[in-house]
This record gives sequence, C-alpha cells and structure tokens, in this order.
Amino acid sequence: MKPLVLALAIASALALVAPSPALAQAAAPATTEAAPAPAKPSPAWVEKSNEYAQIMIKAQAPFAPEGFSFFGIPGYDDQVSDLKPDNAKRFRAANAAAKAELQQKLQVERDPDVRQDLEIMIGAADDAIESSELNERLTLPFSDAPQTVFSGMQGLLSEQTPAERRARALDRLKRYVGLTPDTTPLTTLARERYEQRVADKALLRPTKLEVEQALQNVDTYAAGIRKLFEKYKITGADEALAALDKQFKDYATWARTTVLPQARSDTRLPPALYANQLKQVGIDLDPKLLLQRAELEFMETRAAMQQIAPLVAKQKGIDATDYREVIRALKKDVIANDALEGDYRKVIDAIDPIIHKQRIVNVPNRPMQMRLGSPAESAAQPAPHFLPAPLVGNTGQQGTFVLPLGNPALGPDAAYDDFNYPSVAWTLSAHEGRPGHELQFTAMVERGISLARTLFAFNSVNVEGWALYAEAEMVPYEPLDGQLIALQFRLLRAARAMLDPMLNLGLIDRERAGKVLTDDVVLSKAMARQELDRYTFNSPGQAGAYFYGYSRIMELRMETELALGDKFDRLAFNNFLLDQGLLPPDQLAKAVREQFVPAQKAKR
Repeated sequence: MKPLVLALAIASALALVAPSPALAQAAAPATTEAAPAPAKPSPAWVEKSNEYAQIMIKAQAPFAPEGFSFFGIPGYDDQVSDLKPDNAKRFRAANAAAKAELQQKLQVERDPDVRQDLEIMIGAADDAIESSELNERLTLPFSDAPQTVFSGMQGLLSEQTPAERRARALDRLKRYVGLTPDTTPLTTLARERYEQRVADKALLRPTKLEVEQALQNVDTYAAGIRKLFEKYKITGADEALAALDKQFKDYATWARTTVLPQARSDTRLPPALYANQLKQVGIDLDPKLLLQRAELEFMETRAAMQQIAPLVAKQKGIDATDYREVIRALKKDVIANDALEGDYRKVIDAIDPIIHKQRIVNVPNRPMQMRLGSPAESAAQPAPHFLPAPLVGNTGQQGTFVLPLGNPALGPDAAYDDFNYPSVAWTLSAHEGRPGHELQFTAMVERGISLARTLFAFNSVNVEGWALYAEAEMVPYEPLDGQLIALQFRLLRAARAMLDPMLNLGLIDRERAGKVLTDDVVLSKAMARQELDRYTFNSPGQAGAYFYGYSRIMELRMETELALGDKFDRLAFNNFLLDQGLLPPDQLAKAVREQFVPAQKAKR
C-alpha cells in the first residue's frame, strides 16, 4: 500500500545526498515482538559477497546511518544523517571510490553468483552518483527535518531492538539537537543547505503541498518522540527533548515564513527528474507506455468488479448492483478501533492454512505480527505498510504489518474508511503480511540471501510486484466480498500506474485525478489525498511499481508454465522467486530461465 520501508523513514535527509535505492526506499523504523526465526547457514559465496558489501556500506552509511542501523549494521546506532556542507559532493566521491574498489574485485572474482552481486553493487553506486548529481543540479534541497528525527528515533526505540542498542537513543538524540561536541542541530544544517542555494532561481523549489504537510506534522512528530522515550524509559533526555521542541518550533517558523512563500504550486517534475524517479524504483518502461497498459488493466478490472458485485450484494443482502455502491455498503460494517487488531488477527490466522493446503509457497511456522500505527507513525507514513526486521544480526525479530487509522496532517478530515471493515482484511493481510511483504522479507533473513540482493538491489518493482502477485494468488480462496475488495485494490494499482505519470507529465490535473480515486476506485477523501500526495511529492514514480512489478511476474510465470507444461510446480516457482532476493525484473527472469526451468525439466 505504500512506498515500503519506507517509508522511507529518513527519506527527507537521504534525498539531499541521493543514497542507494536500498535505503532511500527501504529504510524505515519498525516495532515488533521477537519470535524464533533462525537463519540457515549462508553458502560460502554469500559470505564472500557480504564481505564485499562492506565496501558499499562504509561508503554510504556515514551519510544515512539511521537506515543502516535499522537494518542491523553495527556501529551506527548513535549516528545521524550527514547534512554538513558539501554532503552531496562528498557522498558521490565516496561512492566513486567504492565503485572503483568493487570493479577491482570483479576483475579477479570467478564465482558467478558473487560476480552478479558485485555487478549489482557497482550499478547501485552508479545510480547513487547519477541521482545525486541530477538532484543537486536541478533542485533546491528542502528537508522535512522533524520527520527525519522522528524516523531516526523510532528506528532505535522499538521492541525488536535489543535493550543495549535502545540505550544509544539518547546519544542519537543529542547529536540531532547539537548537544554532542562538534555537532550542529539537524534543523540548522537543513536550513543552511537550503539557504546556501536559495539565490539560484533556476533550482526547483519544493511544492506548497509538501511544505504545508511538513508544517502540519511538526507537533505530531515532537509528541511521538517524547512518547517513545517515555515508553522505553530512556532517562536523562529532558535537556535534549526541550532543545528538540524549541528547534522544531523554530524550524517550523522558518519554513512557514521563508520556504512556503517561495514554494511552487505546480507539482509536476521536470522530465529528467521524473525519469530518474522511475529508474530508482525499478521501472524501465516509458511512462506513456506504462499508463497505456494501466488503462487497459483499469478497464478490465473494473469490468470484473461489476460482474462480481451483484453476487456479493445478493450474499450480503445489499440493495445495489453497481460495484461502487456495493463497496460503500460493505464499508458501513465498521470495525471499532479497539477491535481492529483482533479482527485482522482472525483473518491472518486463517490465511496460513490456506497457503499450506493450496501449496502456494512455504511459510514460517509461527504467527506474523500486526498492530495499529501511532499518530506519529501515521503522519510519517499514512498508509498501511510493512516494517521489516533487521537483515543483519537478526536473532529472531520479525517484521510488522502496521495499520494506520488516518492521515493526521488532514486534521478533522483525517479518518479513513478504507481499512476498518471485515471485507478488506483479506487482501490487505495478504499484501502486507503473507504471502506478501512479511514472507518476502522473512525469506531474506531465513534463507541467507546476500546483502547485495537485499540492501543494494532493492527496487519497488520487485517488492511491490511480489506483494500484488501474492494478493492475486490468494483471491480464489477468499470469501466473495473479500474477492471484490481484492479487485478494488488491484484497480487502485492500475489507477496509480495511470495517474502518477499523467500528473507528472501534465496530462491530468489533481482534481480530476482525485475524482478517479474517490468515484471509480471508491477511496475515502483522506486516502485519495494520501495517494495524490504520493504521486506528486512524497514519492513520485513509485506508485507505478505495483502494477508494473505484478505484470512482469505474471508474464514470467506464463512463460515458465509454457516452457514446463505439466512439470510446472507453483510451489517450487514461488519459492524460487523468494530465493532470489530483490533482483530487478530482467535479472529475475534470467535466473528463472537459466536456473529454474532447466532444473525442473531435469526432474523425472
């Protein structure tokens, strides 16, 4: 349902140096309960690849330590984003040096799997350098510093973080507010990076909507940080928290009086920037072709919804036949907030036996985690999302499916009606949980997949494509009303792949796009606002990754079924996809054609 991980917790800080897609999209804080999840011993080639991955980690982690810390990389728990002078230039130099070292390793490496991982990391360095250069040349760096601080604190202050690591939260907070020797408050550094280049009128300003949203969330983030320190009983933070409150208020005043008056009303990105956004999430298709394919998907899905809607209406006693009215009637069966977790848990517990019985994919023999989002979490990520567990040093921590209750930035109009009724729990649990995100990220830990294929191969096309594919795998086994809502959410993914490029190419205005979401997709106004904000400034380009990734997997599956005939095994195919980590579509297809298909053909 979102730009995954994130959500990308430290996205505003990271945007100033344009790190690898792994962290720009995947770094997000998480809160889970620990559960046994032993990882199998990694093959020798994975161990060797992970040694080489340290080259990239050492190059990028100093600029975005919060994300690397979250994923379990040691040594960065007390560090904060680098917004010091020339950070983008220094970031590019570090990546160029890492690339050169990796190229030397590639010249002598003979293991084909390790070579592929080296090529992935070299490509990640190239992408990081290219993106950083483009953004520095074309954009004025505005950072939502309060969101950066909240996300960085939440990354440490969570149930899945060991107590000894949570203890470093105060050190990180002191660095954020400049109470540690030789540090400057992050809000000050963010202002300096903006003011340093504001005289250049050619640079693209942030959007008014973006700045207004940041201002509306300042108090929510401040309160959320205090609650985290209270929850985990981190003492000695009074001085730092008081400094943080003042710095947040000063930053908000500055943003309101200096940034907002200069902010742009037109949310379209220049073609070069939009093309770069698409590349970073893994979309290698011309945006006009993407939206054309999505238009067909939208029409076909809408027709399928209209076919099933009367059957749902008859079963549920709804006096309507149009799919829109049937969905609105289903939404009236509201689940109270205090009952949401329990009701979702019933559906979640029902899914695993179906996956086993239907031989869809192998799943862990333990329950998945799910909880409601806090107000501050919902402000940072106002859509259902999955927060992964650490990929390094994982001792049993699990990721968590987090369900927000609304979009706090919208005030009185913040509440959603999109996720709090029984029919929606099936497809949402399949996407965020199993066999979707939760299973994919658990597989990365438990199956010993290399860091190159997790951190540095990260692309939304793979991640969101798998989750939407997982939804489709479950649809035939869901109740009729659950199937209708699964189609509704597939309609949303087609709408995203249409509206995101259309808005950024100037082919539709925000008002008309909003009507598509509220009238045809049947989203609440609050959820539609979240969607439009995503397409235009929170994560432009990313929304098309769901439909495109799903399409690529379905194309690959059909190709594989045709190649294997009666030997096609869905369970083996889906497990193989998970074993590949987060490979981009072309590399994933290559692995299926050259490894999976020959191996299956060789079986008797």
